Amino acid sequence: MKIRYPVSGVPIGAEAEEIVDGLLWFRLPLPMALDHVNIFALRDDDGWTLVDTGMRTGKARALWSQILAGPLAGAPVRRVILTHHHPDHVGFAGWFRRECGAEILATRIAWLTARMLTLDEQAHPTPEAIEFYRGTGVPDASLAEYEQKRPFNFSDCVHPIPNGFKRIRDGDKVKIGGRIWKVRIGHGHAPSHATFWCEDAPLVLGGDQFLPEITPNIGVYPTEPEADPLRGFLKSCKKFMRFTRPDHLVLPGHKQPYTGLKLRLKQLLDNHDQALARLRSLLANPVTTFDTLNAVFQRPIRSSEFSMALAEAQAHLNFLVERGEASRELNGKGVWIWRRR
Repeated sequence: MKIRYPVSGVPIGAEAEEIVDGLLWFRLPLPMALDHVNIFALRDDDGWTLVDTGMRTGKARALWSQILAGPLAGAPVRRVILTHHHPDHVGFAGWFRRECGAEILATRIAWLTARMLTLDEQAHPTPEAIEFYRGTGVPDASLAEYEQKRPFNFSDCVHPIPNGFKRIRDGDKVKIGGRIWKVRIGHGHAPSHATFWCEDAPLVLGGDQFLPEITPNIGVYPTEPEADPLRGFLKSCKKFMRFTRPDHLVLPGHKQPYTGLKLRLKQLLDNHDQALARLRSLLANPVTTFDTLNAVFQRPIRSSEFSMALAEAQAHLNFLVERGEASRELNGKGVWIWRRR
């Protein structure tokens, strides 16, 4: 089994790549190192269903106008399905609800989290965020800069999330584009991340749960500093392996559609197992979260990646604590010191 990329083209601008009859792939720009997000449109009898929407930016808004008038042929968007709550996936969900009357389908946790975050606008980092960042052991200069900077706010790049939605659950079956899709929920990258497995064709709408080439970020953040998302991610990968077929074409949230999902899931498991092994060796001596970045990633971390890298290192440490393999204690400066048990 190999990972293959059978779709030769890549959509550019407002153009679409037709994956199969009635299923279009679009790629919208993102203002970050990972510079795009994949959007899928499925043709229904009375219009279109979108899977994810991109991040709210002026450039993406202009492209949506072109897409609606061009590849979608002016037909209405009736539904928007959200794989998970991250801003590059939900940015235009509220806009489609307001402008088109589109119904929003999401897991309850995805909808609640997205709505809560759009309502939580902060001009300065919260005390909890500062405490969390200090606890990672970042250099004093970085901490001082962080304390003075306006934090990222969800509402900066996400239209207001509507009050109402339709809940999707693990095991549900949804008819989209004339095909039946079974909902399977994963965890780790985001809580209650929805994936969709077609029962009429070898197609999987994977969101960010199993990406090719890159690993989904598994992070711990100030809102739940003792969370263990890595456990959920590893457990989800093992669960999904039971459902894979060699001919499944995975339509991911980023990068290219691919086949070879079972191998990809194994690669994701191996990647984290190896990072944990390196971390166990490092913890023979006391370290801070900041000290573990090289062991977890084995490459230089760019400034644009730093916050997510720190969050992922924290997730690996929390995983070892939950398994009884590591312990932590707070020093006099408010920094957590980690060591192997």
